[in-house]
Amino acid sequence: MAHRRGPPAASPEVISVSACFMVGLMEDHSSWDYLSVDHIRTPAFNSGVVSESSNGSKEFSVSLDAVVPDDILERIFTFLPIASMIRATAVCKSWYGIIYSSRFLWTHMLPQRPWYFMFTSNETAAGYAFDPILRKWYDLELPCIDKSSCFVSSSCGLVCFMDNDNRNTISVSNPITKNSKRLLEPPGETLPDYSAIAMRVDRLSHKYSITCAKSKQIPEDFVRWDFSVYKYDSWSCTWVTCVSEVFIGWRGGDDSVICGGVLCCLIHSTGVLGNVNPRHGLIMYDLVGGPSETSLMQTSIPVPCSLTCGRLVNLKEKLVLVGGIAKHNRPDIIKGIGIWELHEKQWHEVTRMPHKFFQGFGEFDDVFACSGTDDLVYIQSYGATALLVFDMMHRQWKWTVKCPVIAVYLRVMRGRGNAVKGSEKSLDELFI
Repeated sequence: MAHRRGPPAASPEVISVSACFMVGLMEDHSSWDYLSVDHIRTPAFNSGVVSESSNGSKEFSVSLDAVVPDDILERIFTFLPIASMIRATAVCKSWYGIIYSSRFLWTHMLPQRPWYFMFTSNETAAGYAFDPILRKWYDLELPCIDKSSCFVSSSCGLVCFMDNDNRNTISVSNPITKNSKRLLEPPGETLPDYSAIAMRVDRLSHKYSITCAKSKQIPEDFVRWDFSVYKYDSWSCTWVTCVSEVFIGWRGGDDSVICGGVLCCLIHSTGVLGNVNPRHGLIMYDLVGGPSETSLMQTSIPVPCSLTCGRLVNLKEKLVLVGGIAKHNRPDIIKGIGIWELHEKQWHEVTRMPHKFFQGFGEFDDVFACSGTDDLVYIQSYGATALLVFDMMHRQWKWTVKCPVIAVYLRVMRGRGNAVKGSEKSLDELFI
């Protein structure tokens, strides 16, 4: 995987460009290459191809910069593929300056599709990223974390990692530049039974927020569970306690997402009070408006049907639930997968996975990995490499190219899309 390089010494000589540069962008379509852990900067794009006479004769070459205005070059560069545009930055200082200029990055971002990221379930912090446009997988190293056993949330090119063994170990990273920042430990329980993280970048201020929802069973009590939500803001570099409640017969889980300024968390029935159907529910906390006089459980929303598991996805600020549909009277056996969208606190069914695709996974566990953003939903069975994509806009199911790895944990990373305006400062200035 090629990395961003500084401008060459001078020569504006024409080169043929072909590179395997992975621009991993995420929730708001920003490029990883321009996202620091403190500010957000939009991506460096792809570079272009300019050919030269190949008849063997010497010709007087005129620099393209001398005859083509910068604004025309900008327009040309926007139509190039990612690898070509990045490679073009090595042609000359002028092209480098155009492609990495704030005006170009802010103005000429062309939408693509979300990238999907997975990493192996071993001690090696490495993984693979899938580009749905080129239908290719790319190797991706993760030096910012010690091992791959962690929870992940992502937004606008930044990724938040929470260690599975120590839920208070939380880091924010730019996987392309490999810059990372270890956050202060969140308050609350040091050893929660369940934790869920969610990350969201503010598109106007270019700052980010991270939420950590912790759930802990009250000692010697089989009914009550403590549930607390903490929020970290990059502009203050501090954690604050948002809400703390005691749930009766319900507990938090490890799935949450921020959608439209609202934190959405799946909760699970403990079954001790006989409330086994449905086994899941949804609670919502307004991160902008703050605490409400009504408890989270009083405003909870039941899931549309009995589920073996549920995954929450933010698709263009619309909350989508992807769930494993349980067999009748066998809540631990999955018979299919459904997709629902929440509208005015009511679930509306979008689609159900056709049986031929469901069978294509082979032996399917009662839980599965799922992530998504933009218009794409990615679904994968744990321990398998088959990755299925559902396009919400075109209502289309499609298998991806097989990933060159065996056992995986899965998370999504956004592809380039809705142009997110970045900071005008350089990456060196932005990174701590």
